[in-house]
Amino acid sequence: MKKFYLALAVVGLVVPYYFFISFLLENGLNVGLLLAQLFATNISTFFAVDVVITAVTVILFAYQETRRLSMSNWWVYALATLLVGPSFALPLFLYARHGRFEAIPK
Repeated sequence: MKKFYLALAVVGLVVPYYFFISFLLENGLNVGLLLAQLFATNISTFFAVDVVITAVTVILFAYQETRRLSMSNWWVYALATLLVGPSFALPLFLYARHGRFEAIPK
């Protein structure tokens, strides 16, 4: 399962950034246009709000679990969430968490 989490993290990094870089190449860093397109329709707003709520949840979960399991660098998952999104941060965190479980003596 650990390798699957890592594969999902890679996909969660590459796929969203493909679309973001495509936007940047076409429009430059036009934040106004980005926000206008993001909230252009009810369905795009639905997805944007869903991702924001998920991002907050991932950050809180990663913070709590890293403390509970004595893992270091909880901020890496917060940064991954803010710079890419939950599609990258959550599987990255689950990969590291799985590794922590493997390190705990049974």
